[in-house]
Amino acid sequence: MDFSSANKELWGFILTSGVLAILLLLGNLLRRKTRFFRNALAPTSVIAGFIGLIVNETGLISLNIDLLQMFTYHGLAIGFIALSLRVPQLQDLKKQKGDGLYNSVNSGMLIVSNYLMQGALGLIITIIASFTFAPGFFKASGILLPMGYGQGPGQGNNIGAMYESYGFAGGQSFGLAIASIGFVWASIGGIAYLYYLKKKNKLPATAIRHSKEQVEVVFEDDNEVPLSEPVDRLTLQVALIALVYLITYGLIYGLLWVLGNFPSLSGLVDTLSPLLWGFNFLIGSVIALLMRGSLKKFREKGLMSHQYPNTYLLNRISGFAFDVMVVGAISTISIEDLKGNWPVFLIMSTLGGVATLFYNIKMSKIVYPDYPVAGMMGMYGMMTGTASTGIMLLREVDPLFHTPMSMNLVTGSSTAIIFAAPILLFVGLAAQSELLLYVTLGSIFVYWAILHFGLRYRTRKHALKHKNAVDSGEIQD
Repeated sequence: MDFSSANKELWGFILTSGVLAILLLLGNLLRRKTRFFRNALAPTSVIAGFIGLIVNETGLISLNIDLLQMFTYHGLAIGFIALSLRVPQLQDLKKQKGDGLYNSVNSGMLIVSNYLMQGALGLIITIIASFTFAPGFFKASGILLPMGYGQGPGQGNNIGAMYESYGFAGGQSFGLAIASIGFVWASIGGIAYLYYLKKKNKLPATAIRHSKEQVEVVFEDDNEVPLSEPVDRLTLQVALIALVYLITYGLIYGLLWVLGNFPSLSGLVDTLSPLLWGFNFLIGSVIALLMRGSLKKFREKGLMSHQYPNTYLLNRISGFAFDVMVVGAISTISIEDLKGNWPVFLIMSTLGGVATLFYNIKMSKIVYPDYPVAGMMGMYGMMTGTASTGIMLLREVDPLFHTPMSMNLVTGSSTAIIFAAPILLFVGLAAQSELLLYVTLGSIFVYWAILHFGLRYRTRKHALKHKNAVDSGEIQD
């Protein structure tokens, strides 16, 4: 084997990883030392991604686009699998104040309601554009708004690439550009809302930073694998994630193989294949949750003596995966591919950012009546960027996580997997034909109404139940 630099396959991964490292370190330096970037609340990975985009487009450095797209694709799945394997901490459960399941379900419903609102808005924009100022524009591309804003660069990349196979030229770059501008809108909306609250003296008490207080970090739980074991804890976390991802691959591959061997069902393969591989992170998350539950049962029955998942390390792995994913995704945007799509892109991204801001301002007062500002900042940040963006904006009004909102983002993401199942069908149907596009748009409206008014009903019922309990003396307000 040739170990020299002539072997591109041997050294390509290392060279690209080194470039990503330089971009991240430079982004971190700018974030820490430049007031503009600090005030813009821009995550380090986003700054690094835009630096990568600039140097790649100007030709200063030639990035390995195929390898970066691989990082983006796998980074999304690895990050979600790591998050799903985490064992809830005792202090996180206490933050839920007895309403853990209620908050989790409500947050999941609100997340998916945001997806549906963004999807309907995006489709309406692209349909109108195709009949007016952008004739022939790919109508189904409107659904890339929730994929980019709500899901982030990973899904913007996956679904955009899938739509290219349906005839949307530049779909992958369009999806990535939507996701990237979402981070910008997270900063714009977050800063504007904070400025408004400050001007009106409506900032919550939790927004006051207490320098002497510290956030407790739990490095290990009871009965975890001891450090004296011959295998490192980090190795175990990587092994669990790799096992879940391998099962995910086997399940998708096996399902498509079975369908392909039945002549009457083989036609489904072409439809389901891009969807299943594009949403591999959702399937991986479900398998990870099942594995976490199985490991807990094994311990309860005495079949296993130690807890293998380590929440602290899994958090670090997911953070690393998402940072790499964001840098790689933004760096691979092709400005040339966006040529001709700029008018629709600007209209969709702007209206999407404004609509998401006002929708979450309104809904957070309903879903999180005890902490509406923290609820809005966390949810809006996540629905225009990623979970880490939501946490970043949440810290501006709740720096020490006194409210349950940080946990709501985590548990809500898990329950959202269940509520978001129909969206997988919507994404596939919208691109099949013009008739199915309008059927999809109508279905999105119906499903959004079910979730939206279901949320309002649940919150009213819960508020009434709480009031009755206070009036009867069962609990103190």
